[in-house]
Amino acid sequence: MPDIDIELIKRRSVVGVVALTARTFLLQIVAFAATFLLTLFLSPDIFGVFYVISAIISFLAYFSDIGLAAALVQKKEEVTREDLSTTFIIQQALVITLVLISLIFSGYIASFYRLDEAGVWLFRALAVSFFFSSLKTIPSVLLERRLAFDRLVIPHIVETLGFYGVAVYLAWKGFGITSFTWAVLIRGILGLITMYMVEPWVPTFALSRESARKLMRFGLPFQMNSFLALLKDDLLTVFLGRVLPFAHVGYIGWAKKWAEVPLRLIMDSVIRVTFPAYSRLQHDKKLLEKAIDKTMFGLSAAILPISTGLLFFVHPMVELIPKYAKWEPALVSFYLFVFSSAIAALSTPLMNALNAVGNIRTTLKFMVGWTIFTWAFTLLFMQFFGYNGVALALLVVSLSITLVIREAKKITGFSFIDNTKGPVAAAVIQGIFYWQLLPAVPHTFPVLLVSGISGVILYGGVMGMLEKNRINAFISTIRRSTQ
Repeated sequence: MPDIDIELIKRRSVVGVVALTARTFLLQIVAFAATFLLTLFLSPDIFGVFYVISAIISFLAYFSDIGLAAALVQKKEEVTREDLSTTFIIQQALVITLVLISLIFSGYIASFYRLDEAGVWLFRALAVSFFFSSLKTIPSVLLERRLAFDRLVIPHIVETLGFYGVAVYLAWKGFGITSFTWAVLIRGILGLITMYMVEPWVPTFALSRESARKLMRFGLPFQMNSFLALLKDDLLTVFLGRVLPFAHVGYIGWAKKWAEVPLRLIMDSVIRVTFPAYSRLQHDKKLLEKAIDKTMFGLSAAILPISTGLLFFVHPMVELIPKYAKWEPALVSFYLFVFSSAIAALSTPLMNALNAVGNIRTTLKFMVGWTIFTWAFTLLFMQFFGYNGVALALLVVSLSITLVIREAKKITGFSFIDNTKGPVAAAVIQGIFYWQLLPAVPHTFPVLLVSGISGVILYGGVMGMLEKNRINAFISTIRRSTQ
């Protein structure tokens, strides 16, 4: 695969972000609407079972790659056929082993978590869909190397529509946890077929020791980061499923799901592009600095108004919808998760930049610290605040973003404050507006909708005054890249 020049990198990066954000935004609207319906049709304990079992499968997934896919994306030189074949063989050997172990021990896992028969079949379905997902790795890497994100998003569209369409329909028909079982199988099959239609790739079976050695030099530390993220997040969820009632785990899952709306709408698309784009720019620190500046400003400008709206409108919406009253115990966790997710949105691209230039050991140190402190604070805070302690622990740990900023500034001269001060000021004014307005108006759907839109318009007006030149430059960059 030939290298691509700087101008092409810049253009494809912008096009990739625009394409992914636009299409992912629409998909996430579908996903959140479907999640809303699922949380109406399903009880908190069923939602908690799905949350825990998904975390168990995520735990297994981290052992399936040993970082080779990320190494292929980050690699400076041209990726060879031996690289692709070696990665595919090693990954499939690991995945098949893990899937077989999962299926053999599914009964024991069900007994440990006191799952019924439907829960067992959900676990097995997720294990099988994990195998389908692994087969998409190489085509996905090839698309990421070319920054062809407009094509990479197509399988995601098909998967999302298939999963939520099946899940909502079956939940509405009263299938309970089995709704997720059929949904994950449909998602896996549709995603696999679509990926190979978008990026045909014929597997080969040549194993190169030299290729594996070179890829593992970056891949193993990278995967150790992923493993620590696993311990910090998914394994913690697995642990919570054992020590807390499933209803409480359901509250945590519901709060985290809705609090991370800005991340799923905006950040996921940007982050998907930044790692391969930063990797292509790692030889030119000045261009990398400009790319980080634009990423930080764009993310903060897009995410902060959404997060502000969530903080003020979730409680009125829960009160307004009769069947949603069952989720009111999750509101405290929700508020805490909103703050921590906003901080995470700004620290993640900096971690991507560190990885892209090869500072994988630095990010590994961060992950070690975050993992230790997340578990320590969670266990401590749960003693005093119950299940709300999980969200509080995550917020406290996320405040370490100051350390991430300090490390990222060692590789480029970007300014965190200059890139975020305008959006933060505009979001504060937006929040004050909501704080004064909402107690004075009736809480009906039309009034809340108009109030929310008014706050967003106010935010946009303040941003226009504070960051006019930067916004115009941002828009011009998008226009030039998409023409």
